[in-house]
Amino acid sequence: DRYDAVTIAAVADDEATLAVLLEVGASAKLTTSRYDGTALIAAAHLGHDDVVRQLIKAGAPLDHVNNLHWTALIEAVVLGDGGPRHQRVVQDLLAAGANPQLPDRDGRTPLALARSRGYSVMIRQFEEAGAR
Repeated sequence: DRYDAVTIAAVADDEATLAVLLEVGASAKLTTSRYDGTALIAAAHLGHDDVVRQLIKAGAPLDHVNNLHWTALIEAVVLGDGGPRHQRVVQDLLAAGANPQLPDRDGRTPLALARSRGYSVMIRQFEEAGAR
């Protein structure tokens, strides 16, 4: 795997280490992992909401599509549990300007994926953001 220190800190939910790394110039924009993902995608799928906010602030690409054809929004839904931390991830990504219309390779949008899982709060978040 090609994990960098930023991604390792993001996966570990280690806000303090991530803050230091970003402060000394580490990039939140790198493509890492066997999935060609980013630290933001990894943090989103794990529901690491505070880390997601740090990465957004550091300029992480909001709409990066990995080799599974998933974005951070899609991973927060598909690999998340629909609970409060994943809901905050979705809200923060949407507030930062992530595109809720980007589908997976089967044409399913984050809204459609949230509906298929019965994640009512996420459904409302996507609808309020104008997702179709």
